[in-house]
Amino acid sequence: MQDVSPATPMPLKDIRVVEFSHMVMGPTCGMVLGDLGADVIKVEPVGGDPTRRLLGTGAGFFRTFNRNKRSLAVDVTRAEGHELILRLVSKADVVTENFKPGRMRQFGLDYATLSRLNPALVYVSLKGFLPGPYATRTALDEVVQMMAGLAYMTGPRGQPLRAGTSVNDIMGGVFGALAALAALYERKSTGRGQEVQGALFENCVLLAAQHMQQFAVTGLAPDPMPARLSAWGIYDVFTARDGVQIFLAVVSDTQWRIFCDVFGRQDLADDARLATNNDRVLARDWLLPLLREMMLGFDASYLAAAFERHGLPFAPIVTPQALFDDPHLRASGGLGDLVTEQGEHTRVPLLPIAMAGQRLPARRPLPAAGEHTYEILRDLGYLDSQISRLLTEGVVAAPMHEVSPGEALGTGDASGPVLWEDGTHQG
Repeated sequence: MQDVSPATPMPLKDIRVVEFSHMVMGPTCGMVLGDLGADVIKVEPVGGDPTRRLLGTGAGFFRTFNRNKRSLAVDVTRAEGHELILRLVSKADVVTENFKPGRMRQFGLDYATLSRLNPALVYVSLKGFLPGPYATRTALDEVVQMMAGLAYMTGPRGQPLRAGTSVNDIMGGVFGALAALAALYERKSTGRGQEVQGALFENCVLLAAQHMQQFAVTGLAPDPMPARLSAWGIYDVFTARDGVQIFLAVVSDTQWRIFCDVFGRQDLADDARLATNNDRVLARDWLLPLLREMMLGFDASYLAAAFERHGLPFAPIVTPQALFDDPHLRASGGLGDLVTEQGEHTRVPLLPIAMAGQRLPARRPLPAAGEHTYEILRDLGYLDSQISRLLTEGVVAAPMHEVSPGEALGTGDASGPVLWEDGTHQG
């Protein structure tokens, strides 16, 4: 394990979570609970979570959302594998899953079944949709962005565009963890667990809620963001003399006066047509071209320094890879050290919270598939001889155990159903 300061808060240190998940939403939920101190056991097929092997935009999924977990590799379709899981769940506080509706019931791992074994169990079920007409649809982050208005609002008119990251998957995982915490809190008074549910579509509807209410207030259909009537007079990206882009916001009348002072433009400060923010919103058609021309007279570094000095909201346009060297993240502890399953070191963003002034670190190296199979089975009372037999028969796997191609599919029977064969929630 990695070094953790004795002062690091561990509010969930007595909570055990069994995670059945892949891709982003389910793993995010487990990561949040793990970062808060829970013992999260990630159940993988004997060949490992397929998320480990994704390419392109999925290449960073596993590293990002699977820290602070132990890995148990088991074939849940085999009788002994299923029995192993039931033993594990009988001692768990929380089970999380993000597979298609009915998939966990197909394997006897649904809430109705597991709650009879462990009435105190909190069961977090993360789906594409909450119960309703859409409940059985297959959902992905991009699907619900199209369905819930986010893609419409993000792209230019007629060109719906998904957000540049897995916003609903991540948000869904966070809400799943929030629901788990609420259920654990309620369990203190009732002694019983419950099933809690979260879903991608409903996440995205919440993201679009402000635009729904914009229509309710104004009676006008909201325009996509690139064509919108901004709430602020200046809330835009400008290009500086050196070709570098910079975002600037002037959202109050006080900020407007400061902005005019910075550039020595008393004429703009005194212009009655620009006296209030709403006046400046209505003047954007002629004001913004004037300001864009003005910004072209300065390098971006000068503009950034001037805006910083006078407290104006601004931002450089930053690429994701540049965040590894962000001075604030580095100085504030926002990036934590993570040891990967290959023993390499990388820096990862930590949860965006501090507890008692402390950030919540990556306490464990990223697990290899099945890395903790031995220790988890021993904790469940299995003898070494039993574990060795389960390994030999392909019921479980550990990193030192060579698996055959058939075993790597995570099934005892190549024609049988596979829990991980396809999921509902991808980034």
